[in-house]
Amino acid sequence: MKNEREIILLNISGEDKPGLTSSLTHILGRYNATILDIGQAVIHNTLSLGILFESPKGKESGPILKDLLFKAYELDIQAKFTPVPAKDYQNWVSLQGKDRYIITLLGRMITAEQISKVTDVITDQGLNIESINRLTGRIPLEEVGTQTTNAKSCVTLSVRGTPPNRENMNLSFLEMASSLGIDISFQEDNLYRRNRRLVCFDMDSTLIQTEVIDELAERAGVGEQVKAITESAMRGEIDFNESFKQRMALLKGLPEAELEDIAKNLPITEGAERLFKALQRFGFKTAILSGGFTYFGNYLKEKLGVDYVYANELEIKDGALTGNYIGSIVNGNKKAELMRLIAQFENLDLNQVIAVGDGANDLPMLNLAGLGIAYHAKPKVRKNASQAIDTIGLDGILYLLGFNDAFID
Repeated sequence: MKNEREIILLNISGEDKPGLTSSLTHILGRYNATILDIGQAVIHNTLSLGILFESPKGKESGPILKDLLFKAYELDIQAKFTPVPAKDYQNWVSLQGKDRYIITLLGRMITAEQISKVTDVITDQGLNIESINRLTGRIPLEEVGTQTTNAKSCVTLSVRGTPPNRENMNLSFLEMASSLGIDISFQEDNLYRRNRRLVCFDMDSTLIQTEVIDELAERAGVGEQVKAITESAMRGEIDFNESFKQRMALLKGLPEAELEDIAKNLPITEGAERLFKALQRFGFKTAILSGGFTYFGNYLKEKLGVDYVYANELEIKDGALTGNYIGSIVNGNKKAELMRLIAQFENLDLNQVIAVGDGANDLPMLNLAGLGIAYHAKPKVRKNASQAIDTIGLDGILYLLGFNDAFID
């Protein structure tokens, strides 16, 4: 009788077929073997299956291996057996106590170069890749090598360890994302990541592909003046409140009918409708927190099914804008305050909240939320936000939450 423990890693490769895993585990069950770990992946109908098992104490593993080998021959698959010393197994198990992170790669197309650069950083930080998963559907051949509008690729890497310099790691990913044309998200894989419940959005240049106040200004014949003030405010060069008052004054006299026409033709951002359908289906609450106007926010509320809308109220008298506003200005600090209040009302921890925006006045809520996402944002915002999406539409947020296309669609 053998006294030492025998741990074997069984690697199976070959054509995927029904009943394969069942047949192999039946053999292990018949010998009362203990399965210590199991995992599989299927790529282009080719199976890669790994089973780490321990033989029953005091019994030889030979008969188990013989039966597994015969079954592999019968199924026309390749079987490889690797003995694993108990000490090595224990060292591997000890990694479970280390921090776990999820690194998400997002883009129209993900290349080998992009993956190699990201994994170089992971290696340099002494982290160990535990698994790699694709969240998006397979790409048709006619789209391979193209940058089509609707193409999306997302791969996640689950890694363990403690990076010695997390700040440098984030900086490396930020610089790499810009040079390689890809989005790279680095998140701690904790309870909150799996339990986000509220998503707060900026409106202009985030949910819609325009700055409404610029559209209003064009209709009022003051487009260039207002656009210059808007861009300066979004870059954080001038105080938002002061810029808002200056722009509002320039809109005096604009007929209300122009607002309705703009509202009916708002350019909805790519992926927004898909995102909101999925969020509603999975029970998320949503909010628009905007330095724009409730007139347009309420239109989006009806179209997308938004739960909360907080924005600035235009003053309209005798069918035209007065150049004034009603109530307090929704600036960056107000957005953060409103987000906090909604979270409290919904009985949520701020770590369960996602904030999405593009301008400098979005930074307070991006930095307060558990997950702050700079969406196609200004350089200053992208640099100061923890996460960024620049390459695809708003539905990319769903991949950062770990959803795959099968769940989304």
